[in-house]
Amino acid sequence: MKAFSAARGPTLFLDETSVLDIGGCLIGDIDLSPGRAIPDDGDPRIDHSLEGFLFTCGPDHIRHPEPIEGAADGRKYPLHGSFSSHPAEILFWDVQDGDAECRARVRVTMASGEPALLERHWRIDGATGEVTLSDKITNSGTKAFAPVHMYHMNVGAWLFDDHVRLSGKMLEGEGFPWKFGADPGGVFCVPAKENGEQWAEIALGPIAAIGGLTLKVKFKTDTLPHLQIWRNQKEPAHVLGIEPVSHRWVSRYELAEKGELGLLKPGESIEYGLRFSFG
Repeated sequence: MKAFSAARGPTLFLDETSVLDIGGCLIGDIDLSPGRAIPDDGDPRIDHSLEGFLFTCGPDHIRHPEPIEGAADGRKYPLHGSFSSHPAEILFWDVQDGDAECRARVRVTMASGEPALLERHWRIDGATGEVTLSDKITNSGTKAFAPVHMYHMNVGAWLFDDHVRLSGKMLEGEGFPWKFGADPGGVFCVPAKENGEQWAEIALGPIAAIGGLTLKVKFKTDTLPHLQIWRNQKEPAHVLGIEPVSHRWVSRYELAEKGELGLLKPGESIEYGLRFSFG
């Protein structure tokens, strides 16, 4: 893990062994990542990723395993897709005038055996402390594939008290307490795009453990038009996830049947964007 920080904002620990996702996310000396307070899905690479504050699902699959289309041997897409465990090649890493910036390239082998390329750009604004992530996925293979994408932002929920709320225009009543639904947890997925807005915003807070700050997350709605939220308080898990996602929460079969999967042809690219800050 490499520490990545600017004049203001969090200290992030970026994982060079796995897509340059975020392991630890420190505000002062408090790490918001869940660590081992996560469910064990039986896939070591996902356990490793899920421990961190942010990991990326895709580019070929985003949720639990489903059959690979056209695979005669019954193979399935791996849990949360093929990204996790692919090492990142860092191209640029610098801090100038209080801003921090990093660029990396990740060559991915998808479940089909075909390649894809992730070009990743991290930036922290030293004046505001806002973190920006820009991702570009290119089909570097010879066959078209359905691009899917999800950012898992996972927070250790032991940091929360009863005053912590989820707030956003896409939520029922524009917000509710973090411990939604029935215990020990649950998940929902809602449309995030309203009135043609290019960016959607969801907030989680105030979090007393980090001085009453609120986590504010923004994401590009052209390619991430949905928001999934999950929480799990079934021991040893104690985690809440904020998950901007490219597709609604139904099977691949239904998405394909309704023409919602889409295809990325060889040489074509698609871009995703995420921002977050504490204030």
